[in-house]
Amino acid sequence: MTDQGTATPHVDGLPGPVPIDLDACAAEPIRIPGSVQPHGVLLAVTEPALEVRHVSRNVEQLVGRAAEDVVGAGLASVLGPEAADGIRQHVRTFGDLRARNPLSVDVVGADGPVTVDAILHRVAIGTGTLLVVELEPAHGPRPFSFPNTYQAVRGAIEELNRARTLEELYDVAAREVRALTGFDRVMVYRFDPEYNGEVVAEARREDLNSFFGLHYPASDIPPQARQLYETNWVRLIADVGYTPSPVVPPFDPASGEPLDMTHAVLRSVSPVHIEYLGNMGVKASMSISLLRDGKLWGLVACHHYSGALMPPYGARAAAEFLGSTLSLRLVARAEERELETELAAQAVIARVLHAARDADRALADALVSDPGLLALVPARGVAVRADGLVATAGDVPDDVGPLLDWAASRPDAVTAVTALEEDAPALAATLPGVAGVLAVRLPDDQCVVWLRHEVVQDVYWGGDPHNAKIAREEDGKVRLSPRLSFERWREVVRGRSEPWADAHVRAVEDLRTRLLEVLLLRNRWQMAAARTVQQSLLPRSLPQPPGWTLHARYEPSAGGRVGGDWYDALELPDGRIAVVVGDVAGHGVGAAAAMGQLRNALRAYVLRGEDVAEALADLDALARRTMPDDLATLVVAMVDPVTGEARIGSAGHPQPLLVDGHGRATLASVAVERPIGVGSGAPRATRVQVDVGGALVLYSDGLVDSRSTSLAAGIERLVAAFGAGACGGSVDIDDVVEACRDDDSTDDLTLLVLAREPDPASTPAVVAGAA
Repeated sequence: MTDQGTATPHVDGLPGPVPIDLDACAAEPIRIPGSVQPHGVLLAVTEPALEVRHVSRNVEQLVGRAAEDVVGAGLASVLGPEAADGIRQHVRTFGDLRARNPLSVDVVGADGPVTVDAILHRVAIGTGTLLVVELEPAHGPRPFSFPNTYQAVRGAIEELNRARTLEELYDVAAREVRALTGFDRVMVYRFDPEYNGEVVAEARREDLNSFFGLHYPASDIPPQARQLYETNWVRLIADVGYTPSPVVPPFDPASGEPLDMTHAVLRSVSPVHIEYLGNMGVKASMSISLLRDGKLWGLVACHHYSGALMPPYGARAAAEFLGSTLSLRLVARAEERELETELAAQAVIARVLHAARDADRALADALVSDPGLLALVPARGVAVRADGLVATAGDVPDDVGPLLDWAASRPDAVTAVTALEEDAPALAATLPGVAGVLAVRLPDDQCVVWLRHEVVQDVYWGGDPHNAKIAREEDGKVRLSPRLSFERWREVVRGRSEPWADAHVRAVEDLRTRLLEVLLLRNRWQMAAARTVQQSLLPRSLPQPPGWTLHARYEPSAGGRVGGDWYDALELPDGRIAVVVGDVAGHGVGAAAAMGQLRNALRAYVLRGEDVAEALADLDALARRTMPDDLATLVVAMVDPVTGEARIGSAGHPQPLLVDGHGRATLASVAVERPIGVGSGAPRATRVQVDVGGALVLYSDGLVDSRSTSLAAGIERLVAAFGAGACGGSVDIDDVVEACRDDDSTDDLTLLVLAREPDPASTPAVVAGAA
């Protein structure tokens, strides 16, 4: 089917392209066919007057009166007073008429009394309702009752209860329905999620060829037909070659609407379906719906080849009862299997989560270790990316980077794919042999992915599924016609994996929910560990050389995540003061550990007498050789406390601020080299002068940069905060932090101020604060 209503293929023997309505079958008005099957008579009457509003034309064969004469007449005059009174009393007594069918009545026929089964229901039309009375010849045990039905299926129900497997249930159902109804062939027909059908059980006449195991395309039963199967659980076509009996009048005189026959047992059948059955050689047909949660998941399909067949209403009701019982047993057995799968999955999840809570193991390794995630979902392999590490188990390609990136970018938390080449052809090209993917997306680009390989299948269809409908010319027009051949047709299906079972997908969804809790717990552990590492590496006290004061502040990022910010200050053997502010990319234990290594290495370089440029060059060389995955920026200054001269070097870090003796703050003209870890080459050092009463200000980008504030705007804000000292007052470091802090910042915040005390005989300090 196409999304549009028409297509214009070329049809042999026709002059050029002819429009073909590919949705004709799906759009056919099967609920309002305007006619009935002639093995019964339909009347639609008003209430409470019971005046005939519609009638099928074959009423004349029953009562000897033409349909036009019956329309407008009272039901008593058509069927006889006794039958009409029985119907009137029945509808007054019972509310749910469909649950009380049939009512046995004696109709005054053309040749004498006729006992019929009256099947009743109400239908909305216009602003009111009509009572629909369908009359079928009465056959079978009289009167029809629930005990009759139960006795007919009692033995079958006992066999269903003894069945241990789904396959046994299917076989019992097919065999017992055939015994009840007398059809030549009875099949149990199960749908897949796309409504393609498979014959999973069969009871047949010995001389008939088997349909067991054959598949039929979803197009054989259009969506609107499936909806009717969900409403009407039994559908009989007593004679495929019948001539429809029209409903008179076709439209309601008051509302102009056709009569809705959704619930009519005599409803006429789609001509396309009649032709479909005829092409199969079927002379009579009946179907029984198998439902789960109100949705159609299968059918018991009955075919008769030797002529018309009219099972009595009692036999059909018994078959319906058996079908309902089968549905309940099938659902119960399926739920038992799902429960078994769920309990097994919960046990695996409990073991996996226990391993995942081990703080001494990497999360990725814990998830794939035995029994691991391959015990949760049957698959060829599994790959996990967590905390920056990748771990695999089973049969997994060497390079899973593109797969994990794809999984982490999925819009849904859980994604199940059975034909990767169709859904993600570029990714499939990197994963030869992989057809199925079950992916779980976790925060921070973490993910879990199960893999299944291609399963090459031989699927046998009842006819070519790709030619389910053919075009046929009639009266110069082209219409759709069901396929003519139902010969066994083999199709080799490639590029697909075994489908991911719903129970396994639900287990994975549950795993994800509980893994989020583990991730939160592990993040707390990591933050606590990182905080401990970082706090241990920050100076316990700051040097206070004569004539100078040193102030520093550090705050972690929003949410308390510890990053790689650090500051340092120490007195060198030659009397100079070295001050540093650095920032390692990232957060958590890894960033804190990298910060510790860089901090200690830099201390060693400057304590052995290296100048600023030399220390930065050695630190970069160390990082590139021993910390290839880490990146850092930093600014280091060596200040002569006697002269106020400072040599400053910056590796990718924001330029320091220089506050003069009058409280005016400006950016220091310092050359900014490349960050540590990317090859700074030969870094340069810049010489600046710190005035008496002035200050040198080092800071991290978390103080001046955020999602809502640009770096330039943040620096201007910082300059303004320190520039307040130009008005004659002092500037407190805590006030600066408060003025510059940005709640939108996702990075740590570090501020260090080395202030030179003013001449006691002059103005007070422009920069002050608790040490």
